[in-house]
Amino acid sequence: MADLNFDVVIVGGAAVGSSVAYHLAANPDFQGSVLVLEKDPTYQRCASALSAASIRQQYSTAINVDISLYGITFLREIGARLEVDGERPDIGLHEGGYLFLATPEGRPALEAGHAIQQRLGADIAFLEPEPLKATFPWLATEDLAAGCYGRSGEGWFDGYGLLQAFRRKARSLGVTYMTAEAAGVEREGDRVTAVLLADGTRIACGAMVNAAGAGGPALARAAGIEIPVHNKKRMIFTFRCADPVERCPLVIDPTGVYWRPEGEGFLCGLAPPDEEDPDSFEFEVEHAFFEERIWPVLATRVPAFERIRPGRAWAGHYDMNAFDRNAIVGPAPELRNFHFANGFSGHGLQQSPAIGRGISELLAYGRFTTLDLSPLRFARMAEQDPVLELKVV
Repeated sequence: MADLNFDVVIVGGAAVGSSVAYHLAANPDFQGSVLVLEKDPTYQRCASALSAASIRQQYSTAINVDISLYGITFLREIGARLEVDGERPDIGLHEGGYLFLATPEGRPALEAGHAIQQRLGADIAFLEPEPLKATFPWLATEDLAAGCYGRSGEGWFDGYGLLQAFRRKARSLGVTYMTAEAAGVEREGDRVTAVLLADGTRIACGAMVNAAGAGGPALARAAGIEIPVHNKKRMIFTFRCADPVERCPLVIDPTGVYWRPEGEGFLCGLAPPDEEDPDSFEFEVEHAFFEERIWPVLATRVPAFERIRPGRAWAGHYDMNAFDRNAIVGPAPELRNFHFANGFSGHGLQQSPAIGRGISELLAYGRFTTLDLSPLRFARMAEQDPVLELKVV
């Protein structure tokens, strides 16, 4: 096959990569050609399709709050923004809120995060034990010191639908999608000159974006750069409850167990402790993890959950940034036209609107023109300047 040539090549066509493609193609100041490489166009095992698909402003770092404030605005307006030929996508956004619970030991961190969220304009209520119990009477609150509840701007949606809406709109704006696997990177000095495909095809490019998810570290390595991103398996379990649990938000227990409504039932999960969380590329579901680690917490915190019927379960992966559990966004200092969109640590789907917009600005203008994403720069790791996110669910 003859060499191809594009101004921008994006490796990875899930939510983040397709958001970059859409924002770039929709920018009237950018007139170049854009190619998105996706090795699995079914997206069956990508994080965008397998996640719990939710959005929140309850973070401990200002940059993540700002990213999600733009994200919820985008999701609310998705029908108008991503309309194609009169068809408006509907991702079923449900602003059911997040509810973070804290014991006395965890209350100071909850208060500190709430102060940041309030300063930036997030609609989060700080609930003392009595109003917490009054608002959610099905909740066992005896050991709790407080809770933070998102009254608006937080909830869940159809993640696969968002991915497809980005993709369809990008293609309607002239973005080319190719089913192919990026196997190598060709560079000269401080620039990427081409992406090499597994079948031997060479695609010359003016700039490249690494949005490859699980394949991101290998792609960075092919360009001669190491990133501290590791694949971590996360499992989601579903269940139905015999008794009503009304107006249930997405709840995060002090133990780390979370649950939220899903259809006529609920879904739930838990990140294992670090010592039990090896790098993983497999998708096997460990049902004993639900029975031994999750269900006892559910039944203690919500007595109605003592009577449940387990349903289907699945596993996916976080691309976890071991440095500070925050994304790596923007150019590599030694390779200025190679841009990172990696290490989202479970937040890529909800952060995809702001990250796509930000990287598109770098590609079009050489700088961020709306939200400054420089706290997530690659160089912060060499500078030992972490953006420590405490609220990783």
